Amino acid sequence: MQRTDLLLGQVRGLATRAADANSLMAQTVELLRRERPHYQWVGVYLLEGETLVLGPYVGKPTPHTRIPLNQGICGAAASTGKTIVVDDVNADPRYLACSLETRSEIVVPIERDGKILGEIDIDSDTPAAFTDEDRCLLEAVAEILAGKLESRN
Repeated sequence: MQRTDLLLGQVRGLATRAADANSLMAQTVELLRRERPHYQWVGVYLLEGETLVLGPYVGKPTPHTRIPLNQGICGAAASTGKTIVVDDVNADPRYLACSLETRSEIVVPIERDGKILGEIDIDSDTPAAFTDEDRCLLEAVAEILAGKLESRN
């Protein structure tokens, strides 16, 4: 838990220093990818109307740069406003395949005052890679991002 608290402190520091929301998102996905070896793909999708649009990310290129709210695990998380953890993407019919190596996924909505602004999406090549600690960390990171994203509107 100490490493999680340290990582959260780093994200808070980035939020204080970042020039804008895009800079914060880009620096945050880089930090998460670097500090969590089991995070193979880390990205942020922003909600534009009824579509999630890919923002900053690190990892292999994805064909899913725009995801309608009624598609995939990303669409489900944004539609429900709830974090979704999938231990085995091959067993979940909602999964939109990006990489043959991906085995598990976590999607955390970024929301402020009941309004979904976007989400953090992370894939891992390890089955059941995401723990309660990952969920808590990413939900806290989403809160930090929400503050900066809200101010850009």
